[in-house]
Amino acid sequence: MTEQPFRLAAGGRIDRSKPVSFRFAGRRYGGFIGDTLASALLANGVHLVGRSIKYHRPRGVFTAGEDEPSAIVEVAPGRPHAEPNTRATEVELYDGLHARPQNVWPRLGFDIGRAAEVFSPLLPAGFYYKTFMGRGRAWRRVESLIRAAAGLGRAPEHTDPDIYDHIHAHCDVLVVGGGPVGLAAALAAARAGGRVVLVERDFAPGGGLLAERPEATAIDDLDAGAWVARAEAELAALPHVTILTRATAFGYYADNMVTVAERLTDHLAPGVILSGIARQRLWKIRARRVVLATGAIERPLVFEGNDRPGILLAGAARRYANRFAARPGSTAVVLTANDTAYRTALDLHAAGVRIAAIVDVRDTADGDPVRRAEAAGLPVLRRHAVVATEGGRRLSAVHVARLTGTGRLDEQWRPTVIACDTLCVSGGWSPALHLFAQSGGKPVYDQAVGAFVPGRPVQAERSVGAAAGVFGLRDGLADGHAAGVEAAAEAGHIGPAGSPPHAQDQHLSAPLTIWRIPRPPRGAPRAKAFVDLQTDVTVDDLALAVREGYGAIEHVKRYTTTGMGTDQGKTGNLAALGIVAETVGRPVPEVGTTTFRPPYTPVAMGTLAGRFSGSRFAPQRNTPIDRWHAGHGAVFEDVGVWRRPRYYPQPGEDMAAAVRREALAARGSVAVLDASTLGKIDIQGPDAAEFLNRVYTNRWDTLPLGRCRYGLMLGDDGMVMDDGVTARLAGRHFHMTTTTGGAGRVHVWLEEWLQTEWPDLRVFLTPVTEQWAVVSLIGPDSRRVLAGLVEDIDVSADGLPPMAARFGRIGGVPARVFRVCYAGGLGFEVNVPASYGLAVWEAVMDAGRGHAVTPLGTEAMHLLRAEAGFIAVGQDTDGTVTPMDLGLETLVARDKPDFIGKRSLQLPALNRPDRKHLVGLQPLDPQHVPEEGAPVVEREVLPPPPVPMLGHVTSAYFSPLAGRSIALALVAAGRRRLGETVWIAATDRTFAARVVPPGIPEMAGGGHG
Repeated sequence: MTEQPFRLAAGGRIDRSKPVSFRFAGRRYGGFIGDTLASALLANGVHLVGRSIKYHRPRGVFTAGEDEPSAIVEVAPGRPHAEPNTRATEVELYDGLHARPQNVWPRLGFDIGRAAEVFSPLLPAGFYYKTFMGRGRAWRRVESLIRAAAGLGRAPEHTDPDIYDHIHAHCDVLVVGGGPVGLAAALAAARAGGRVVLVERDFAPGGGLLAERPEATAIDDLDAGAWVARAEAELAALPHVTILTRATAFGYYADNMVTVAERLTDHLAPGVILSGIARQRLWKIRARRVVLATGAIERPLVFEGNDRPGILLAGAARRYANRFAARPGSTAVVLTANDTAYRTALDLHAAGVRIAAIVDVRDTADGDPVRRAEAAGLPVLRRHAVVATEGGRRLSAVHVARLTGTGRLDEQWRPTVIACDTLCVSGGWSPALHLFAQSGGKPVYDQAVGAFVPGRPVQAERSVGAAAGVFGLRDGLADGHAAGVEAAAEAGHIGPAGSPPHAQDQHLSAPLTIWRIPRPPRGAPRAKAFVDLQTDVTVDDLALAVREGYGAIEHVKRYTTTGMGTDQGKTGNLAALGIVAETVGRPVPEVGTTTFRPPYTPVAMGTLAGRFSGSRFAPQRNTPIDRWHAGHGAVFEDVGVWRRPRYYPQPGEDMAAAVRREALAARGSVAVLDASTLGKIDIQGPDAAEFLNRVYTNRWDTLPLGRCRYGLMLGDDGMVMDDGVTARLAGRHFHMTTTTGGAGRVHVWLEEWLQTEWPDLRVFLTPVTEQWAVVSLIGPDSRRVLAGLVEDIDVSADGLPPMAARFGRIGGVPARVFRVCYAGGLGFEVNVPASYGLAVWEAVMDAGRGHAVTPLGTEAMHLLRAEAGFIAVGQDTDGTVTPMDLGLETLVARDKPDFIGKRSLQLPALNRPDRKHLVGLQPLDPQHVPEEGAPVVEREVLPPPPVPMLGHVTSAYFSPLAGRSIALALVAAGRRRLGETVWIAATDRTFAARVVPPGIPEMAGGGHG
């Protein structure tokens, strides 16, 4: 463990009694509890912390908070708790922390990817889009290289062992931001009696006041440390106040709902976290009023060579020195367009950093910080700018040139070289508008502030302090206090709110709005001027985007990737807006802003998922027979929300062999399928038959008792939505089945029509999918197996004809037996109460031993139904298919007064002869099974793209009964093409196939059994 050469001997808000050890990039360092990873690295003199995405240029710590674009690391690499894409500025240090830089290979100090800059003229903005052209050949040549270089971090390979909680909360006033302005708002609202939630992303409230020197906490006549402590103590003592620290409000949604990610144990070593304790918690807070005291984000100035390690924001440098007692360097230059950076120079000077120069781009400045800096003897260069820098892995010098009165560089002035290892930059401050914009509000440009500020609120919200463009402490405290009083009153609480704390603002000179510094004059080194430090977007990239016709800022963003990194452009977006505005010659307000979308900062996927992971990720339903399937080696698949056996391999069998064996058993003897997952809806009432007439395309009032009928259900657009068999159990009692995946959707659909369109119908719908287990017997021996089990049911051909329903008992269990078979041929569906499903299944299996009974999985089931030419809704249909397209026009009773979708079926577009029809395809190579989804084309040799398609393959299998491959496809004018040859396109060739009727001749007339 090394010493901390840049750690101040005293001061800061770190706990020097708790030293810790941590590792970064393979080396061990020391720090203290209270440090962030970034502050500890700076205290150890480590400035190279990562590489940029595109050119792999050296990058250092640039900010001190959530706006960090460069110091992105992976924490706990290779461990179950690993988390990539983490900002070192927000990683709280703990003993044993291990972090590694990202986007480097083979190591941080020597990165081969750095060679990319040599080829930078060949890699302009948008080059990856252009590689898509030319039939994809260029893209295929560079795809692997681009994919290898793209992205940040490495996805963890281990299952996340951490626990994440979700909680819902309600309050009268939600205050986002625990700085002085937010504290003033929360205090006022709480004193008035309102239920208050205060959200602060730091470990404690205080905001910018935490960055003041402990020995100089009296700022602007306000004893900052004492006031923050009193305010926090008073709020914590009130029972109707909740303070969330280490919590980030990342989303603002409708009805004043704000989402907050609270980090409960991220600051603790994984080994000391007790079992069962959540790592993070997602709050969904609904508030009557929201006060946004989110502060402002310091923005940089853009100049050539502005990305070297050692260059950071002035406010960040001040924070590291005062809060973390870490000097960012030994010799500093301060580049500024406003007065706040002078305070940085003063505090760094007090911390022992030599101030080589304060470079101010303005002509004049007479604010209090300016006068104090001059009185302290700090050198000030007005109307000057840093135009270039020197250094490799660390800044070594800056080039300073004089500006003319018009803001241009003085061409007669040779740049002055100033040796330094730190450059503190401040181009001004921009209100943090993200949550305001997410709430629906529109930012407006304030010329005096030189930034966008909140416009008119859309929801019950108010932005205050720096978040509203009010930068003075006195005015900000008054603003926050007034907002708290107002919010409590509008929530119905009127009480003594007290007065805002008194503060005397320092006088500040007017800031200068400047986005970039012109190119350096003669004698200065030339380099790229970066706007987005993470994605390596330069001023030249923005100019290229404009030249290529991308004038809209959203288009520029996507073409250049500006603001598309993990910081979402917090530091660079406004500069990009200003540069684009200058380039196109329009005012900044006309260029506008990009869209602010949640999350404000990246949120762990585990936090969003909560406890809904692993088996809780999605509700999984198991049939009553699931235990038997698992015990007999079934390979499962998810079908909708159900777990179903896909196939039952015997020793030495792969899926193809198992499916072949199961399918042949269904055709030659008997196979048994667990069909319990079929959707089932119990329909009763005097108008039940009329109701079915309206929801199905065919007639149902004519269905006799004890009979079943296959029906198609359409959407109101006339497209097939679901299908199934419905049985009439009594005069006003029906049992409807739906597809497995469509059960819930169909029930909701039917209820909507019944309750909103046909409330006069006397019908009751009850979903009973889970109440009935279904054992389906398939094959020529199925009747003999069933006959030995049933009681009071005649299962003979005459006693139970096709599409009939009978009721009795099987093995003493009440049963409904339907003679239907989705596989074609002979088959029965036995419905029994779910609690008896396993017992009946086992009885069927025992009774079938003499007939070589075989359990049947879903894969073989789909093969069998394709042999029979039956459709699978959702596979052979895609939301654009009508009954006529499927060849099922006989199921459409056009003489009925009405049914859902009837009028749509009369549209000319749905009756064109060139519509896609469902047909069979018989590949000329009988061993070739086409890929499902493969395009069907008219020519063997594909023309240049775009290739005209006739349709696509919907289902494809190898049929052991036919001894060849079979397929179903939707093909344009398919029924007119019967007997013709078409081609099925694969990756590198085409396969010929003959268009035939659906199904195979061996199953012709198989029907529903």
